[in-house]
Amino acid sequence: MTKAEIIQEISLKTGVEKNQVQEVVESFFKVVRNNMTEGKNVYFRGFGSFIIKRRAKKIARNISKNTAMVIDEHYIPSFKPAKTFVEKIKKSEVVKTTAAKREAEAKQALREA
Repeated sequence: MTKAEIIQEISLKTGVEKNQVQEVVESFFKVVRNNMTEGKNVYFRGFGSFIIKRRAKKIARNISKNTAMVIDEHYIPSFKPAKTFVEKIKKSEVVKTTAAKREAEAKQALREA
């Protein structure tokens, strides 16, 4: 689902005009982005958390040149779903059938390629 589809669905369900919904959605992302760039995590009870994860310094290989390179310690944004949210997904029959359908389509595409 894309951001435009989310805006459309919220607009239909609430009766609020799409341009107003778009402003709210954009503001939401801006607040999350700004807080995370300030080093703060953002928590939504029952949904999940946008957190900052530390990646340790490591040595990687550039396989095209066969050389080692150092990747310095850095931080990345990450989403950690709430336990209740994860449980709903695990128990959802719709998710299971959709995932099975996607897997079958992917296997069929590989066979045709």
